[in-house]
Amino acid sequence: MEIIEQIRRHPLYQEYYDKLEKLEEKRTFCRHQMGHFLDVARIAYIHNLESEYGIRKEVIYAAALLHDIGKARQYTEGIAHEEASAEIAGRILWDVSREGDFSEEERQEILRAILGHRKKREGMSELEELLYTSDKQSRPCFMCPAERECNWNIQKKNLEVEI
Repeated sequence: MEIIEQIRRHPLYQEYYDKLEKLEEKRTFCRHQMGHFLDVARIAYIHNLESEYGIRKEVIYAAALLHDIGKARQYTEGIAHEEASAEIAGRILWDVSREGDFSEEERQEILRAILGHRKKREGMSELEELLYTSDKQSRPCFMCPAERECNWNIQKKNLEVEI
């Protein structure tokens, strides 16, 4: 089975994905479901190709599928979702990497990108920057019915189609 599908089917991923889906069922603002995860992955992969970073597609998709998986713990336990996501991702990556699909360096880079995906800063790795940028660009604020009530600052909002 392909590594990304192993991640998606992992019991811990399924558990937290289901919790998140239930917790955000009536959420007005951006939701954190598979559509968002895949949008982030695809945008990041396009940027990766355009920038000629050479990051493996599987690494980008793994980071994107896992970057918000801990959001349920933010809602229920008050834990920053990037920290909860990295903790959950570490356990999942350990399990799926036993057959050598991700090197230790790649696993650590994925975890670093998950931890760093919320704030732009100096010294970001290429994967961190891809995840940060793609996460923000994935949101179609320009057509969101709740845009006026959203607490994102105006600089973060995507108010135009960007190519």
